[in-house]
Amino acid sequence: NESKQAKAHFEQILSSGGPGTLSRFTVNGLQARTFGVWTLLSSVVRGLCAIDIHNKTLYYITLWTFIIGMGHFLFELFVFGTVAPTIFMLAILTVASISILGMLVGLRHLEAEPGSRQKKRN
Repeated sequence: NESKQAKAHFEQILSSGGPGTLSRFTVNGLQARTFGVWTLLSSVVRGLCAIDIHNKTLYYITLWTFIIGMGHFLFELFVFGTVAPTIFMLAILTVASISILGMLVGLRHLEAEPGSRQKKRN
């Protein structure tokens, strides 16, 4: 069965314990699912922000998803030492940094926009 082979291959990578890999003892199913839910949630928030870019509240929440995500990986790298400084980590930190900078530039334009399309509450 192809899924059994993929699972065995994944477990072999996890149990190798080489630099930049996690051992099977550092991640359990709950932690993996929690990280998956975070990824899904942040993707939904970012997609909604792209649809309604003038919604300031949503814009700030989206900006915070990038800040929290980047902070998480920086803590894992420098504080906890659970990940190695690999090209994968560099890619994650690069995307987060560029996204944060881009959103901060966009925020200046959003703040300067007269009569923003922010919906008024009754």
